[in-house]
Amino acid sequence: MVAVGQMAPDFTLTASNGEQVKLADFRGKHVVIYFYPKDMTPGCTTEACDFRNHHVAFGELECVILGISTDSLQRHEKFIEKYNLPFLLLADEDHTVAEMYDVWKLKRNFGKEYMGIERSTFIVDKEGQLVKEWRKVKVKGHVEEALEFVKENL
Repeated sequence: MVAVGQMAPDFTLTASNGEQVKLADFRGKHVVIYFYPKDMTPGCTTEACDFRNHHVAFGELECVILGISTDSLQRHEKFIEKYNLPFLLLADEDHTVAEMYDVWKLKRNFGKEYMGIERSTFIVDKEGQLVKEWRKVKVKGHVEEALEFVKENL
């Protein structure tokens, strides 16, 4: 179970640039890891575009943004191209990392139950420690809140 104040669970996933990306590769930088349900859906598109619009501000704070969903690399590539996303999206198709971060949850929608990603964001400091988490994220204003946290605390 992941917990604030502990080392963030390390992982390796294939990124939208075709490379294998490890969380440990980003030591020395802050990292925002945001888990989202599905490329091209309204809430996920809004969240991704909010991160895109604040990408420079996060970068000025030595903070990398990583988006993770269970979508394929091909779907990620289309999402990035359509919305001009300047950060990596990672493919967690077997939801292993989502389970490590305890965001793979039973969801209910229109009377149907299914397993999926619960929208969540984690901030990891330069040493690899988890310093902040948001679970059951509401998209409106969330990226600005995450940016404020980084500005004020890291």
